[in-house]
Amino acid sequence: MGERIRRLGPKAWMASAFVVWLAAFGTIRANIPESSAPPASAEKSAVVVTPAQSQVAAGATYVGQATCLTCHDAAMAKYTETPHNRAVDPRSPAATQGCESCHGPGSKHIEDPVSVKPLSFKTMTAEQSNATCTTCHSRGEHAMWDGSQHESRGVACSTCHSVHNPISPKGALKKASQMEVCASCHRDKVSKVDRSGHMPVREGKMECSTCHNIHGSANVKLLRKGDSVADACTSCHADKRGPFLWEHAPSREGCTTCHDAHGSANDRMLVSKPPALCQRCHVATRHPSTIYDAGLVATSVRVYARSCVTCHSTIHGSNHPAGNMFVR
Repeated sequence: MGERIRRLGPKAWMASAFVVWLAAFGTIRANIPESSAPPASAEKSAVVVTPAQSQVAAGATYVGQATCLTCHDAAMAKYTETPHNRAVDPRSPAATQGCESCHGPGSKHIEDPVSVKPLSFKTMTAEQSNATCTTCHSRGEHAMWDGSQHESRGVACSTCHSVHNPISPKGALKKASQMEVCASCHRDKVSKVDRSGHMPVREGKMECSTCHNIHGSANVKLLRKGDSVADACTSCHADKRGPFLWEHAPSREGCTTCHDAHGSANDRMLVSKPPALCQRCHVATRHPSTIYDAGLVATSVRVYARSCVTCHSTIHGSNHPAGNMFVR
């Protein structure tokens, strides 16, 4: 018997193995409990219901914006001048249900104005408020709002924007300028703007959203361009981009190694004055380490003017064959 088994050819062995595999697979399928299958309602439970939709389910119906204005005409004073009131835009509230697009259908409120109140963004949670706004504002600038730093920290759309009483000429902001809105939280960053003698943000040539996509981004620090801080900076400062024949290590690591993009009391928005800035890395190398001695400070060009970059002028990188010391 054993000899007959040993005489079986490769095809017979493969057929036997296939039969054994089928038997094992059938046994496993038979032992799978029915409860392991996903519930039929799992997909439905993932659907986000906005506050306005939840009130529709409670039996309220739409009564029209004209009915709302019989009492709430004061709330429409500035609203009529905003993009939300442009009926020509099919995605605007004015083109759909008007006030009730965001505040929910008002039939129950008309029947009992004291007990039943329309949806108020002042009493909503950030999640509820954002769910209502993102039913329309979910593309372009707002496409990556979900999971962004602001969304994950409980910031609501109504924290920065006002639909009924905007102050800024654009963006429906609660303050006159974007920087004033950002300053309500990012005080450490905005306080640096006044430190620099030349600061494009303070001069109105730039604003926070020039570099940051406030509503969400796929890279670090909500940056609008590139995959790193250096990429964002070199999108304007192209002459510092490289690649260079001779690379300076701090430039590769990122512009903020030496510069503070939000402002600094030092020249060129440096985080520290040279030569102290340079000597954070270049300590006691090549040049004498006695640069701060009393006898040398008064005469050393390495302390005054442009300091180290008086000679090392191409400090961001050099393409000259002899530019390994960044002097040309």
